[in-house]
Amino acid sequence: MPSVSPARLIMAIQFVRFIIVGFGGLIVDTITVYSLRHALGLYGAGMVAYGTAATTTWALNRIWTFRGHGTGAGAIHAQWARFMATNFAGFVLNRGTYALLVTFLPIAAQQPIIAIAAGSVAGVFVNFNLSRRLVFR
Repeated sequence: MPSVSPARLIMAIQFVRFIIVGFGGLIVDTITVYSLRHALGLYGAGMVAYGTAATTTWALNRIWTFRGHGTGAGAIHAQWARFMATNFAGFVLNRGTYALLVTFLPIAAQQPIIAIAAGSVAGVFVNFNLSRRLVFR
């Protein structure tokens, strides 16, 4: 049986934690969309929800997933800005999937959780790699 290097084990643990944190972000995202969809519409609520969920996941990843990594890279607000900027590709995948589904799939417009979850899955691998390599290094 091949052994797993310590670096790969750390990365695997970080990925599992990232997924758990992402599930928390999914909950924040969903609550925000459902709370704001009548006031802002599905697209406006989706944009606000992404910012809220991304900020939540940044904070949780900072204190749990990547604890002790990236803390010397400047002020906390600079790290948040770097997280938001480097995860733009994940944002495009996430909210692009969301927008396509709520536009073209009537059930997703009626039950936005479908589009929210699909968008989260679409961006997770990109966001993990970018967060690990550029934000929490």
